[in-house]
Amino acid sequence: MLNADSEFDGIWLATPEEVIAGEGGIPVIEETVEAAVERAIQLSRGLGDAMHLVFGVDPGPRPGLAWTADGVLVGVAQLESVESVANHIGGLANSLEHRNLVIKVGDGAPLIRDRIINDCLLHSMHVIEVIERRTSRGSRSRAHIHAATRIATMGGKRVHSIRQLEPTDGDLREIQRQSRIESGGRVTISSELAHDVAVGSISMADAIKRA
Repeated sequence: MLNADSEFDGIWLATPEEVIAGEGGIPVIEETVEAAVERAIQLSRGLGDAMHLVFGVDPGPRPGLAWTADGVLVGVAQLESVESVANHIGGLANSLEHRNLVIKVGDGAPLIRDRIINDCLLHSMHVIEVIERRTSRGSRSRAHIHAATRIATMGGKRVHSIRQLEPTDGDLREIQRQSRIESGGRVTISSELAHDVAVGSISMADAIKRA
């Protein structure tokens, strides 16, 4: 059990069996640790029930993510794959009490941007595309996180429709380059497999295995 305060109204995490209804405990199991911690952070900042929960996404092979509750920055993360964005947002949103949920996606990296937008729309999320010029500031290692934080605070245009994914030759060459890096120089996937990776039909790991 982790106690943030010894008082009755403190914030604490415990197994579902240990949590007593109405005493502020947050039930947690191995699969829900991250969500439980986010809920504890929200409560510690006095955000028990946020009106607006906003996620900013900086698109890229390792997307940056930032989320605010009623304008207060709650958390940031750098994800390891494009495919994980919508599910990661959904898991965090379920752990943070809110009334309105908005996903703001920067307009850089067009192919990855559109994949993220499509995934979020398929999860019935309210999506806004943000023009992200001059958002990537700060140290290179945290540039995507800084950009995502700024994107979360900016306005943009709502997206209603699924987008057609049309990878360019440059997109395919970049994915082939990434396949060489991820395989330790052993494999360069074909342009056909690179296309499938580009539109999200298969993962890079699967494409390398098939090659």
